[in-house]
Amino acid sequence: MTPIRRPKALFLDRDGTLVHPRHYPSRPADLLLYEGIGPLLRGVQEAGLRLVVITNQSGLARGLFTEGDLGRMHAHLASELARFGVRLDGVYHCPHHVEGTIPALAVACDCRKPQPGMLLRAAADLDLDLTRSWFVGDILDDVEAGARAGCRTVLVDLGTEPTPQTRLRRPDYVARDTAHALRIVAAREGIGPPDDLTYQPATWNARHSSMAATDRPTVATTNKRATNADNR
Repeated sequence: MTPIRRPKALFLDRDGTLVHPRHYPSRPADLLLYEGIGPLLRGVQEAGLRLVVITNQSGLARGLFTEGDLGRMHAHLASELARFGVRLDGVYHCPHHVEGTIPALAVACDCRKPQPGMLLRAAADLDLDLTRSWFVGDILDDVEAGARAGCRTVLVDLGTEPTPQTRLRRPDYVARDTAHALRIVAAREGIGPPDDLTYQPATWNARHSSMAATDRPTVATTNKRATNADNR
């Protein structure tokens, strides 16, 4: 009997990847989808990939908005995606930050990216195959979280990230924007036409080009504390 394969997922960062970046968005109207990504997300979902948002939300720890506010923002995001026939299979957020002002949330954790905790939780909840899944994000903490979980990774180039200095932070591919990232995933999954897989930020040294997935750990094995200055 042929074993049943667990589903794979497309994990997506929120701010800067799904929606335009904004400093600590706190209202539904603050979340503006990038143009052109709705049909691409629908195509990926129709091909069988689960769509899961993975987002650091340290504004909760900093007291800038509440869980209720965040819930309303994510309900709005789901509504905006639904206009394109897209349904999110899960939204996972980390509320922690060691510099927070809410004592219960001002703690180190294993869910804040670049730690892989949110991806591991989603995989357990949704019975996902992480080794066949993807993580698309706009900062190297997204790349590292995806690599630690065993996913293939695509960095959306917003011009903010330095040349990666470690294997865990080197994406498999770099995209000019989120639409390009989704086309890369579709091409590699065999559900879309070929696309440019060689793009690199002009400021990156050529020797730090994308590395093969076989050169990365395929499971989360370490628990190094996050040091990136990402405030999301």
